[in-house]
Amino acid sequence: MTAKKDTPSSPAKRPPRRTARNHNAVITLLLASCGLATLLIGSALAWFLSLNIPDIRSFEDYRPLVSTTVLDRSGRIIDEIYEENRIVLRYEELNPLIPQAFVAAEDGRYWEHGGLDAWSIARAAIANLRSGRRSQGGSTITQQVTRALMLTREKSYSRKIKEALLSYRLNKMLSKKEILAIYLNEIYLGEGAHGVEAAARTYFGKKSRQLSLAEIAILAGLPQSPSRYSPLAHFAEAHARQRYVLNRMADEGYITPDAARQAFKQPLHFRSHKEQQNLYGYFTQYVRQLLEQRFGREKLLREGLVVKTTLDPRLQTEALRAVREGTAAIAGRKKGGDAPQAALVALEAKTARVRALVGGTDFEESPFNRAVQANRQPGSVFKPLVYATAFAGGISPDEVIDDTPFAIRNPDGSAWSPQNWDNSYGGPTSLREGLIHSRNIVAIKLLQKIGVKPVIRLASRAGITSPLRPELTLALGASPVSLLEMTGAYTIFANQGRFVPPVCITRVTDRQGRDLPWPATAGGQVIDAAAAGQVSSLLTEAISRGTGKKAQGIPGSAGKTGTTDNNRDGWFIGYTPDLIAGVWVGFDKGRSLGSGETGGQTAAPIWLDFMRVRK
Repeated sequence: MTAKKDTPSSPAKRPPRRTARNHNAVITLLLASCGLATLLIGSALAWFLSLNIPDIRSFEDYRPLVSTTVLDRSGRIIDEIYEENRIVLRYEELNPLIPQAFVAAEDGRYWEHGGLDAWSIARAAIANLRSGRRSQGGSTITQQVTRALMLTREKSYSRKIKEALLSYRLNKMLSKKEILAIYLNEIYLGEGAHGVEAAARTYFGKKSRQLSLAEIAILAGLPQSPSRYSPLAHFAEAHARQRYVLNRMADEGYITPDAARQAFKQPLHFRSHKEQQNLYGYFTQYVRQLLEQRFGREKLLREGLVVKTTLDPRLQTEALRAVREGTAAIAGRKKGGDAPQAALVALEAKTARVRALVGGTDFEESPFNRAVQANRQPGSVFKPLVYATAFAGGISPDEVIDDTPFAIRNPDGSAWSPQNWDNSYGGPTSLREGLIHSRNIVAIKLLQKIGVKPVIRLASRAGITSPLRPELTLALGASPVSLLEMTGAYTIFANQGRFVPPVCITRVTDRQGRDLPWPATAGGQVIDAAAAGQVSSLLTEAISRGTGKKAQGIPGSAGKTGTTDNNRDGWFIGYTPDLIAGVWVGFDKGRSLGSGETGGQTAAPIWLDFMRVRK
């Protein structure tokens, strides 16, 4: 009987057991791989989200800090107010040479690459390896935009990786023109200027569209090192850099070699910041105060308002010249004495638009605005308001008051004995002669007769907001006021009794050009035309034969001098049918101008000098 062989059951079953174990291992490996991949993706996503990438999907999403621009009456730029000096322009608003110059100088293959330029990166890497340090970046314009908007300026390889990823993404989201426009608005070009428009105004005092090829090449040479290539501090280096930019533009075919040579030879004229500040500083300082009160500091500094003002640059130039020459003449009469300060305000008679405002002789040395911020005793320039109140109440200019010394008993038992400025007295004197020759006794006795309160009410309706003491010394201008409000009060005499508040801002728009509400001025008839005309007639005589003789020479003019105790303040406010101007002269600490230095001697000549060149 043949023995039965054992069935090889075990070997037949082992392969399935190995297959099952292998299958489990594969599943475990796949799960581990998926987990690791999930972890890596999650980490990468978390890292990407941590970049806080701005949501820039179009040029409209780009909203940087933008300067407020202040314009004169003709729309020319006189100042910028900012936290960062930047004026944003769209690509279509740029001078066509500007993108060409910056692309040629900074990123010659800009229009071809996808946000990263491998050749430039490789070249920079080789240079860095040779030097042993990160001396070159090889960044494209797109990378520079990414760095400016989304990253820090830290020099590290991790930042470069972030920069590359974000640049690729930015290049997919925005058009080449949009990216380049952002770059040209964002790039820092020295002297506090961000972007080409701010730089054009900073260096050359003009809009970027007005720049010549030579000027554009200077700006396009700045991104590499704004301090090293500053044309204001290092002109030779800036000129050499300008040549490089012009050569690159010629190499790229943007300009001809002959145009490059001609541009390199062109003389350059840079804006004088000190001169600009001294000329417009007091006026724009006042404008800034009004804007900040209305819109707040943050909106003023960041939101790119455009402010149209009333300033006439020619009259402003003449006002500053007249103030400086007038105060120098006063100092010259004192044989080496220091010059006083002075302020001048000029208003268009019918509208009270501020055509010139000078608050001192040198804004750089002293930005304190004596036309607006300084309240000084106005002296006799206040008297016309007393007389106007009397005439409006039916009193005739021919009424007679006894111009003789007298004493007034004060409540505390003391006595006040007012005097005329020249210590002479005329006896029976008409109100006409009293105002023409500025007789203090006549003005005080007239104020006694009509009462203090009606005069204060008229002064308030005529725009004087400074507190006025209800005392008889009001007739002599003892209550301090500002030059601007006192000059504004004279609009009632130039306009037949109608007060017009001084205006220096006519329009404000936001960065999209939409009008922002600006309060309309509220004035109106404050005394009847006959009374205003009577005062105006006497002020004409005050110039022809009274205390204002030093202001003679302007046809159809009228005005009044003012001098305070011990000649501390000299005033003259005068007007023609088209222009009202007020002048104050004095020392900030209130010391005397000197013997004989009355308002007629100090302020009236400055007024006359200015008014002679008003047209």
